Amino acid sequence: MSVVRLIDVRESGLSVDEVRAAVADPAAGGIALFVGAVRSSDHDRGVAGLSYSAHPSAVDELRRVAEVIAEKYPVIGIAAVHRVGDLAIGDLAVVLAVSCPHRAEAFDACRHLIDILKASVPIWKHQRFDDGTAEWVGTP
Repeated sequence: MSVVRLIDVRESGLSVDEVRAAVADPAAGGIALFVGAVRSSDHDRGVAGLSYSAHPSAVDELRRVAEVIAEKYPVIGIAAVHRVGDLAIGDLAVVLAVSCPHRAEAFDACRHLIDILKASVPIWKHQRFDDGTAEWVGTP
């Protein structure tokens, strides 16, 4: 079985249980999860909602990033799912999980995964603020 077990970009709601189950393994002593949710404010500005858009290559790039992490750390299982479309405050935007033999490795790998994902996977956020203004985040 491949260590890259679940990679997706989808319009439907995300499941923490699905992502955690994808990386579960009897050899895993640590499973680190990251759940990104839509927050109600950004830099002291109220957020009314947001939408995510993705380039058609986003799933392939997300898989490439997961493979990089799997090569760098002793990963047993890795999963990453990102949401696109319109999201409301509190909705899950991204769910990641990494299982490793030990907790420290799992924490490090999961943090590195979200950092590279945000920097390189072509998924862009359009935030709408309470004051009627909006901004794009993560665009090239």
